[in-house]
Amino acid sequence: MKITLERNSLLAALQLVAGAVEKRQTLPILSHVLLSFEKNILAITATDLEVELLAKIQLPLTVEKCEFTVPARKLIDICRELPEDVALKFEVENNKLTIRSGSGKFVLSTLQAAEFPKVGKSEVHLEFNIDQSILKYLLGKTYFTMAQQDVRYYLNGMLFDLKKDSLQVVAADGHRLALAAYKAAFGFKNDLQIILPRKGALELMRLLNDETSDIKIAIGTNHIHAITNQFVFTSKLVEGKFPDFKRVIPKNPDKIATITRNLFKEALSRTAILCNEKYHGVRLIFEQNLLSIFANNSEQEEAEEKITINYTNEKLDIGFNVTYLLDALTALPEGDIKLSLTDANSSVLIEHSAVKDCLYVIMPMRL
Repeated sequence: MKITLERNSLLAALQLVAGAVEKRQTLPILSHVLLSFEKNILAITATDLEVELLAKIQLPLTVEKCEFTVPARKLIDICRELPEDVALKFEVENNKLTIRSGSGKFVLSTLQAAEFPKVGKSEVHLEFNIDQSILKYLLGKTYFTMAQQDVRYYLNGMLFDLKKDSLQVVAADGHRLALAAYKAAFGFKNDLQIILPRKGALELMRLLNDETSDIKIAIGTNHIHAITNQFVFTSKLVEGKFPDFKRVIPKNPDKIATITRNLFKEALSRTAILCNEKYHGVRLIFEQNLLSIFANNSEQEEAEEKITINYTNEKLDIGFNVTYLLDALTALPEGDIKLSLTDANSSVLIEHSAVKDCLYVIMPMRL
């Protein structure tokens, strides 16, 4: 089989699916991508058995049906090092792929397409369309609070809470929670909750762009599919039930502080320089229209910042992980931030005073 491909389109498709290539190489075939030629379409597939990515390239001519796998990283590196806008001539013979471009020649070993694993499919229960930019926004506001390798496996992912008129995306790691919501008339017959695994959430966020073009989401018993003209994303779902996140959100906190987001973030960033490197704790003391921020470390070094805030309740002394605070503030837009508190042993609710589509809950820490 002999085929001519355009380097730029091939490299773009390979980079699109590269995130699903298995890096640990538990199976040699998982370090490969599957190239499937049929009529005038080249489909490139990568998988790590949890996430599967497929990108399609429109070919100028109809070609004979053919499938084979090649080492993903080597093919990407070859394409990346070649000049732009060059033509690549592919020839497959005797389990070898020969790539020619100008005076260059590269020969890669192939494996049989039949050996390439596929992420299983399941019956689709629910489908809907959503703007890519909106879905990317929801993921971007919550992904950083997902747990990593937690024994509570359901926290190692992202909850999609689907209702007739809203989609809420929630992530939590046991110490903090993030929620982003989008209201729309989806018209689902039944409410549904699914948990997208951590890698799947990160890969989907990487694939999405800021355009308003639709992406189709199809949810099955054990899988989720995200489909556009450029790619097909498939991921297994995490089995299990996500905790009731509504119980984590503070109810009727009686101490409210309003702070300029940039002022607060900058003060925290400076104070964090002298935090304990292991615990990252900062102490916040709320007084009448004043917030004092303290940090110290095992080397007897200290930092203190004072900023003006809008706060008229009783004095409150409370500690937090400064990284968690900064993550939340970074995700929120400029403007005034509202902190809702109860006491030194209760979580803080962080929201934007004007933008109500996301919120953050952070547990306190003892200092």
